[in-house]
Amino acid sequence: MSAHPEDARLAASGPRDVTLYTRPGCHLCDEAKSAIAPLLREFGACLREVNIDADPVLMERYGWDVPVLFIGSKKAAMHRVDLEKFRRQLQDAGGS
Repeated sequence: MSAHPEDARLAASGPRDVTLYTRPGCHLCDEAKSAIAPLLREFGACLREVNIDADPVLMERYGWDVPVLFIGSKKAAMHRVDLEKFRRQLQDAGGS
């Protein structure tokens, strides 16, 4: 399996760069984005949304498993977001 440009982008992500893999019309994606917005502001994290429908490789990879959230290069959540866990993951990502 060849590397995808998105893999390199994730690998180079900062510790508080959050990536949301989504697709248009995904209500769970919209809920996840709304739910994490206050935590992103609190921790000064940057959100990047990626529409998987625009990329056949990402469509194959994630299919109907959206939303998928990454913090830096680590998968943080899929389908639904546990906000307390997400908060801990953001805290841990910032180091000490």
